[in-house]
Amino acid sequence: MSSARFGVVLAWVAVLIYASSNSIVTLLTNIGAENLVYGRNAITFCNLLFLGSLISLIPMVFFFWRDWTRENLRKLTKSDWVFLTTSAFLSSALTPGLFFFALEHTTVTNVVLIGRIDPPLFLLAATFLLKEELDPWAFAGGIIALVGAVVMIALKEDSTSFSFGKGEIAAVLATLSFIASTLVTRIGLKGVPLGIFTIYRTALGTVVYFTWAMYLFGPHHFQDLFQPVVLKWIWVYAVIVIIVGQFAWNLGLKYAKSGDVALATSFSPLAAILIAMLLLGEDPGAGLIPGALVILLGIGVAQYGRWKRDMAEKQASQKSLELEGSVNFKGA
Repeated sequence: MSSARFGVVLAWVAVLIYASSNSIVTLLTNIGAENLVYGRNAITFCNLLFLGSLISLIPMVFFFWRDWTRENLRKLTKSDWVFLTTSAFLSSALTPGLFFFALEHTTVTNVVLIGRIDPPLFLLAATFLLKEELDPWAFAGGIIALVGAVVMIALKEDSTSFSFGKGEIAAVLATLSFIASTLVTRIGLKGVPLGIFTIYRTALGTVVYFTWAMYLFGPHHFQDLFQPVVLKWIWVYAVIVIIVGQFAWNLGLKYAKSGDVALATSFSPLAAILIAMLLLGEDPGAGLIPGALVILLGIGVAQYGRWKRDMAEKQASQKSLELEGSVNFKGA
């Protein structure tokens, strides 16, 4: 198997793992509810997030410790540290905290569908805030996929199955926080080594989340963190989602073409819904097929635009080579 095909396979593996992450988290909390400790569910969303983040630092340090040199740290400016700290708060504390809160109060399917506001909103934000050129095909594809999500929600058989409650509001806020963290990263962290960025963001975000949870919920909030049932099942989340997921994703990005990675990630929402059906028995309702078809149409539109752009760039490159070849004198 060539390295390119190997990268494509790993990219799809990573996408499927990340698509299953919400369902795995919900499934683990359900297991905790069936194995109470002194009448309490020890496998809470907070325990999973905090302990999982701590465990995730192990592979990060293993892969990226070489970036933590005195020379690299001296190069960082005050502005870099401000952006690093902001990114850590948004991406490793606020965003996952809101997503976990959303999962605690609504279904995985609803969280996934609400997340479809991400692609078009991010493209607009990148256009107006980062002054990047708007890709009309990608934007159109994102809007069409969002319409598919609306169709899926609107055609649910039980009219009470979807209500815009605190879980759905948290999902919207989590998506907005994720967009903001991505923008912060792209604006201010281009020159920061990946290892410093990844480890600092995760470590500080974990500390912030722990402090925040202790302040909001009290000193007994993490009292069941090291209960045997938690230590037994946390490895399902840590090994599958964090370690294998990150390993496959990093290698997929390294060896696969960007178009192949983009195509794999496009199917993430549909994969997440199907996995929620298999693992949790969630029923998306009668809107599954028509909504999925509309989402697939959106994916197709975005992929067509990407293919068209790549062909245009390839033709321009070939034309440039032809013009260069027609010139006999190329200088001394």
